[in-house]
Amino acid sequence: MAASDYDVAVVGGGLVGVATAWGLAREGCRVVVLDEGDRAVRASRGNFALVWVQSKGLGLAPYAGWTIRSSNAWGGFAQTLKDETGLDVAFQRPGGFHLSLSERELEVRATNLKRLHNQPGIVDYRTEMMDRSQIAKMLPDIGPEVVGGSFCPLDGHVNSLRLFRTLHTANKARGVTYLPSHRVESITRDGDEFQLVTAHGTVSAGKVALAAGNANMRLAPMVGLEAPMKPERGQIVVTERLRPFLNHPVVTLRQTDEGTVMIGDSKEESTDPTGLTLGVSATEAERAVRMFPLLSRANVVRTWSAIRVMTQDGFPIYDESETHPGAFTVCCHSGVTLAANHALTVAPMIARGSLDKSLVAPFSARRFHVQEAG
Repeated sequence: MAASDYDVAVVGGGLVGVATAWGLAREGCRVVVLDEGDRAVRASRGNFALVWVQSKGLGLAPYAGWTIRSSNAWGGFAQTLKDETGLDVAFQRPGGFHLSLSERELEVRATNLKRLHNQPGIVDYRTEMMDRSQIAKMLPDIGPEVVGGSFCPLDGHVNSLRLFRTLHTANKARGVTYLPSHRVESITRDGDEFQLVTAHGTVSAGKVALAAGNANMRLAPMVGLEAPMKPERGQIVVTERLRPFLNHPVVTLRQTDEGTVMIGDSKEESTDPTGLTLGVSATEAERAVRMFPLLSRANVVRTWSAIRVMTQDGFPIYDESETHPGAFTVCCHSGVTLAANHALTVAPMIARGSLDKSLVAPFSARRFHVQEAG
């Protein structure tokens, strides 16, 4: 490739990468996405598709505001994608629930929300605790063990795999070059250009955005950055199509626009995406049936596991390199929730060549040095 072929090389073709690439293309950048392809350990294929606000920000107050910003932008983001591609990602924001199956769980939930709300600098969260009777009016099929829970009107969800397809379609329409099977082996800076070496040749670009999930651990040091990660495996169970009964997503289960029910939220310290722990799936399913007894009659049609992109403290990392100007990291667990921010806010900053201080200050990986010193 000629050195001037691309303004920005985005490393990673998952949700974070393609949302960022689409945003860069909207800014007029010539963009290439370098992706491992179908052999990649792709978190995007295992996503639960929640656009989730409640609970976000405990331990890092700015994360709450950042999440709410994306939730508020999601409606316009989804509509723009539909206008450009004709594909509907089925975004809905009816508000979501966190349900408790015991008084103890309810007490812990209320305490955590109080701690979240009492943090200095926290934004108005609009999350409220509800008793069983209040929840039953909105979720009439709850089981007798549901004692209460929390509700946030800013929570929603999308069609997970259609979002992935739509962003790839939108990128193609905007002229973004997508190169699968181009695992990046090394990155060097030569003058004003970055040279990204892959098994299928070297790609040159003026800027680099590292959006490769857990692989950012390996890539970031090549451009003077860091991405401390702790990958974990999650498992999802999917039922057959059922009559519409779940009008609000729950943090551990949701009914898709197609009628299937997704059950998930497990966490295992494992980096093997091919493994499934039946005990974990059984525990997930048991809690789901206790919340909604009608699920006891539903057939499971598939189950899978995926490796979550998870930083060491669970919060996003957004950084720009001092030693390699023009190199950026875009790294987070909530690739669905934050897709609107990555496309509409972060990408324009990268296109301009600098991240706003308001973004870097709370989310730079330098925060881990402060924690270690403390």
